[in-house]
Amino acid sequence: MAATAVPNKSRRRRINLAYFILVPLSLVALLPFVWMILSSFKSLAEIRHIPPTFFPQEFTLENYQRVLDDPDLPLATFYRNSAIIALANVVQVLFTSSLFGYIFAKYEFKGKKFLFWFVLSLMMIPHQMTMIPGYLILAKLGLINNLLGLIIPAAIDAFGIFLFRQFALSIPDELIDAARVDGAGEFSIYLRIVLPQLGPALATFGMLTFMFNWNSYMWPLIVLTEKNVRTLPIILTWFSNQMVDKTNLTMAASVLVILPVLLVFLLVQRWIVQGITLSGLKG
Repeated sequence: MAATAVPNKSRRRRINLAYFILVPLSLVALLPFVWMILSSFKSLAEIRHIPPTFFPQEFTLENYQRVLDDPDLPLATFYRNSAIIALANVVQVLFTSSLFGYIFAKYEFKGKKFLFWFVLSLMMIPHQMTMIPGYLILAKLGLINNLLGLIIPAAIDAFGIFLFRQFALSIPDELIDAARVDGAGEFSIYLRIVLPQLGPALATFGMLTFMFNWNSYMWPLIVLTEKNVRTLPIILTWFSNQMVDKTNLTMAASVLVILPVLLVFLLVQRWIVQGITLSGLKG
């Protein structure tokens, strides 16, 4: 009993130490984000007040109303553009990454190792090196100022393939063999057996992909030069430059831009934090 109590006591100490370190650091990391949200409900005069106030002294929704009613900032159009790009890329990347990851994990074919290492090598190439040739290809295809120019080239993700391969390796071969014995086709096995086992990985990588595409700035700025097809991060920069002396409106616009990311996180957080159990066998 004493021998068991000592490790448990030591483990509790480590957990308490981790909380002692991580909680203050988390608060520091959250401070700018909380400050932005609270400032979006302040008047311009209160934001400029010295010393500054943390909580709004006079709570107001006028900043949001002015941003939403601004005729030069049709947020519905930019929300639509960002949503189309982000959601389309999430769907196609999750499909291709999970399918290719499963193939690399469970199938044997000639040149498999070479092809897998080639995919991994793509992760080592900086995105900046592919911008010019990527732009020239899109120009030849007539996809400049077209949302498809940000969707089609993003269909394959090397990191996603690697990630799903690692998860698929944990799926028992007996489960797949049993499905084949029952007469299931290969694609049916992928849809009905493999994908349900990859639920937490799908949620986590889907969230990361959504955030990356929703917040992407440089590549959309290069490909989308017309205002009506631009995305929210680009328009937010333009709006901030136009309202450089109106911090209250910039704060409100920033909150509106990041709101979808927070909602998506709230929807998938239980998948992310739950225990990752990839085995479908019991006992």
